[in-house]
Amino acid sequence: MPAEWEPHTATWLTWPRPEGISFPDAFEPIPAMWALMAKELSVGEEVHINVFSPEHEPDIRTALEAAGIVIGKRVHLHPFPAHEPWCRDHGPIFVKRPGKDKESPSQLAVVDWDYNAWGGKYPPHDLDDAVPQHVARLLGLPLFSPGIIMEGGSIEPNGAGTLLTTEACLLNPNRNPSLNKAQIEQFLCDYLGIRKVLWLGDGIVGDDTDGHIDDLTRFVDESTVVTVVEEDPQDENYQLLQENLRRLRTMTTADGTPLRVIELPMPARIERDGQRLPASYANFYIGNEVVLLPVYRDAKNDAKATEILAGLFPGRRIAAVDGTDLIWGLGSFHCVTQQQPAP
Repeated sequence: MPAEWEPHTATWLTWPRPEGISFPDAFEPIPAMWALMAKELSVGEEVHINVFSPEHEPDIRTALEAAGIVIGKRVHLHPFPAHEPWCRDHGPIFVKRPGKDKESPSQLAVVDWDYNAWGGKYPPHDLDDAVPQHVARLLGLPLFSPGIIMEGGSIEPNGAGTLLTTEACLLNPNRNPSLNKAQIEQFLCDYLGIRKVLWLGDGIVGDDTDGHIDDLTRFVDESTVVTVVEEDPQDENYQLLQENLRRLRTMTTADGTPLRVIELPMPARIERDGQRLPASYANFYIGNEVVLLPVYRDAKNDAKATEILAGLFPGRRIAAVDGTDLIWGLGSFHCVTQQQPAP
């Protein structure tokens, strides 16, 4: 599985439904957010958008055209329905097999993990589970089905055989209760070309996915990670993030290189209707020319996170976009995107 910073052919999105459950009583600003993502990303790559039904398409076109997007040029709509918009988790996972020599082209395929909406929390999820099959058929790519539950947000590869994940998610009995840690690792090795799995512990408070890695720790090159750290010892995230930091500082890649660990701040606590939301600067998305970074109306930490990522991605523009409305759905830019690597 290639790393996210490697060249893309495209990014896949799933357009949210106003009837969906992801943004209760707060859908109005959401279409403009998807249009903004499509506009930012389409500067450097194609953008493919899964559409629930023909009835939704006029409103989608209106939102995209209001953002100055010419549909069919670099942004494309597809009749691939999903109940909710979290394409990182229900979308296709692309893998690449190198050619036999420098003259031979590499070969793409799609891995179609089973999807149960984070342990069966949000039925129905049958349409979401079928999205990878639609995409593979459209692109004419081989499709591999491991037959176990796995979400894209729960795995973070470095493109060179190492993958980060969490015990809280992958070992949760609401995913694959018949599999132990070694068996899950074997699936990751067999289907994603992984040689070493690095395990962190718990996810941040408020994360309804049971601890996705993409809210915690991200590779930014083959041996460098950024990881979120809470500075307030009284905050409920403090100890669990310190434990993850401790583990990271002892880890090496599959090639034996010690991880270089760079700390990212956490934004100030965000609540809505008494619920803590899983706001995290780690949920950025790396496009070909832009990094989409969610920020949260926290001037000090927003600026600090932007500065850190700008130093790590000198060839890309950091688009720091207010993610406050989006996080009400319990996810951000990485949760709703899925990269299609270049062959």
